[in-house]
Amino acid sequence: MRLGIDVGGTNTDVVLLEGTSIVANDKSATTPDVTSGIRDGIQRVLTSNPGVVIDAVVIGTTHFINAVTQAKGLAPVASIRIATPPQDLLPLTDWPAEISRACNGGVFVVRGGSQYDGSPINSLDEEALLVIAEQLGNEKTRHVAITATFSPLNNEAERRAAEVLLGANPNLSISISSTVGRVGILGRENATILNEALRPLATSVIDAFTDVLSDLTGSAPVFLTSNDGTVMTLEAVQQHPIFAIGSGPTNSMRGASALCELSDTAAAVVVDVGGTTTDIGLLQAGFPRESTIAVSLGGVRSNFRMPDVISLGIGGGSVVDPESGTVGPASVGYELTTKALVFGGDTLTFSDIAVAAGFVSMGDPTAVSHLPTDLIDRALSDVRDRINAAVEQAQLASDHVLIAVVGGGAPLIAPLVAGEVSVPTEPGSANAVGAALAMAGGEIDRIESLAGTTREEVLDRARTDARNQAIDAGADPSTVRIVDEENIPLSHLPGGTASRIRVRAVGDIILEGALQ
Repeated sequence: MRLGIDVGGTNTDVVLLEGTSIVANDKSATTPDVTSGIRDGIQRVLTSNPGVVIDAVVIGTTHFINAVTQAKGLAPVASIRIATPPQDLLPLTDWPAEISRACNGGVFVVRGGSQYDGSPINSLDEEALLVIAEQLGNEKTRHVAITATFSPLNNEAERRAAEVLLGANPNLSISISSTVGRVGILGRENATILNEALRPLATSVIDAFTDVLSDLTGSAPVFLTSNDGTVMTLEAVQQHPIFAIGSGPTNSMRGASALCELSDTAAAVVVDVGGTTTDIGLLQAGFPRESTIAVSLGGVRSNFRMPDVISLGIGGGSVVDPESGTVGPASVGYELTTKALVFGGDTLTFSDIAVAAGFVSMGDPTAVSHLPTDLIDRALSDVRDRINAAVEQAQLASDHVLIAVVGGGAPLIAPLVAGEVSVPTEPGSANAVGAALAMAGGEIDRIESLAGTTREEVLDRARTDARNQAIDAGADPSTVRIVDEENIPLSHLPGGTASRIRVRAVGDIILEGALQ
């Protein structure tokens, strides 16, 4: 059996899964120290099922996105760009002031890098790197992010720069952009800086999880979920915590697919209703559609694999304006059970509106019997309009698709959603179920020249490479399948014979011998 855990800002969910069937689940408020809440949830689930053998533990966590959005727990990073000096737009340009201050460990530009076809622009200025290494040592700056032009096509300059720096200062911790982001230097650079800034936090988070789980789950391998619905070993998370930063919505969408028993070929819009926000995205082939544009993390535009999700400030704890009936974005969050009217509090929340409207029964319904009918109608109309507009935007087509509503607040929102709506039996467990069902995956994203070859031959090579990456990540070769691919001609580049190729493959995890 698998143990799936989702640590959210409001609740922590633990689910025991046999195949895709829920054997036991537990939901409790996320504790300030996080780990004690996880421990208590696991103990309750295991106590109700004595003697079960845990094959794997898969965790989804908000630690990393919270650190970025709050600009807390981030390490200062020296940002080294390998390009042609001087540069007009330097690293950290357009970053919000607070997060820039937290992450800024110095900005440097070094000669070198590649062109779009992977050919070198200039030779790498290794002497300049040695000067930088000495400066970082003097300033006791340990973390470094290296970004070279077009490094996803040719990462030799980045790798050599890391070798030079480590040779001069072995205590450095280095992230290189070719292993983090996609083509597009500014977004890739931003993602690489954030990745390196998160690495100390990743180490402490993993140590905390390991301490909690070792006593409860024995030798079962432990994974964290990534942004695209696949798993990461603990070692991989320590290297690339940025890949786990957006796993929450992805887990819920994957869980919705399982709980609503959707086929691998079915498409659906998933509406995930939490205590503070509602996330809406399109599910294709059992996985969220990926964003094809830069995503914003705490106001920092980044370019790496993330789900294409619309987030609305609507949830069970959303505060309702008693005059206008506007819902959110402020929320009482995990304090819902003490601050909402139906629980004896003095704050009007959307949960109170849903109880007054007869959607759900919780707390003391008489506490909201005095609410004016027009106020209830205005609040419901506000939510109905915004939710359905986002569903339509996520769908991006007139084709009929199922709308799966999940999350702890699913009963509050489902009556307002237009179309064919499905609410599974355990909607609040979707996030933990999605975590438990995460797969191993691999992705190829590169620019290929079509000179002397065909697009189909280039795609075949990319498919093979993506499958091999998935297998290297722990996938059973017999289960690996392609779930997404793109072939975008780049006629604006010199020669007009280049294409951007992106292919993603996934497969079931081989648990025997998996890394912990």
